[in-house]
Amino acid sequence: MKIGADNPDNYYQSAAISGRCAYRIRGTRGTVYYLGFGTYAGSYGSKTRMAQTGYLEGKDLRLEPDGSFEITVSCTEHSGASAEGSRPPEASGVRAGSQAGNWLRMEPDTSSLIVRQTFRDRQAERIADLHIERADAHGPPQPITPELIDRGLAAAATYVNGTAALFADWAEGFARRGVNQLHRLDPAVANAAHGDPNIFYYHGYWELDAGEALIIEVTPPPCDYWNLQINNHWMESLDYRYHTIAVNHHGATYRPDGSVQIVVAHENPGIANWLETAGHRRGTMCWRWIRAASHPQPATRVVTVGDLKG
Repeated sequence: MKIGADNPDNYYQSAAISGRCAYRIRGTRGTVYYLGFGTYAGSYGSKTRMAQTGYLEGKDLRLEPDGSFEITVSCTEHSGASAEGSRPPEASGVRAGSQAGNWLRMEPDTSSLIVRQTFRDRQAERIADLHIERADAHGPPQPITPELIDRGLAAAATYVNGTAALFADWAEGFARRGVNQLHRLDPAVANAAHGDPNIFYYHGYWELDAGEALIIEVTPPPCDYWNLQINNHWMESLDYRYHTIAVNHHGATYRPDGSVQIVVAHENPGIANWLETAGHRRGTMCWRWIRAASHPQPATRVVTVGDLKG
């Protein structure tokens, strides 16, 4: 789904679930670089709380010799998990994703599951093969009723309106803080918007006239992953099928001192790490760090493309 600065390196999956039930996820790990499972309460636009209710990372999965695994998704502690793993990360003080055993925690108001599969090199990696089913029910579901359809349509309308309003507000807020700059996003805000607890975000708003280029420079610290992407005003990633609108730690060209320079411009300046605007004059941008040792502030400046070529 093209919402909330969706990562071009990600393969997203989601399911509507309920904390009143229990589920089983079966699959094989594949070779995708990063795999994370999160459960969440609330949805964009709803009046209920929005929060993360559990998280399990792929590197913590117990795998069978053939690479297969099974995850229990429930409110009650799975027998294979430690007592500490049954607590949410903020309560136990442990790093998010460190639950022992293949148990993914829910809370009674959990309403969704989000899976993030992140490629380092999309062409060379294979996603995890995943299947989900109810673990505490047998036979067909209850028949669909007019009341159920009515509630579902109302919830869909609320979600569409809430999503557009939330990210339009974010985009306008980024612009008010300063155009062509990246600003630290409060982790609590990110998590409440169903973000990944292992990711630290910088967001910003870019705007370039013809012949201008935005230079972004930073020295990446030790980390599992970083990327920069550019989006439209509504925080939808630009069309990465046909345009290079993102760069990550694996594909970037670095300077001899370990720093990296990224260039956002309407036309190709003929230098490394160029990101295309794909016909847009303005929009949002996002820098992610996954489990970085520190989160340095990326420096930004606007120059003319002629200066770059010179």
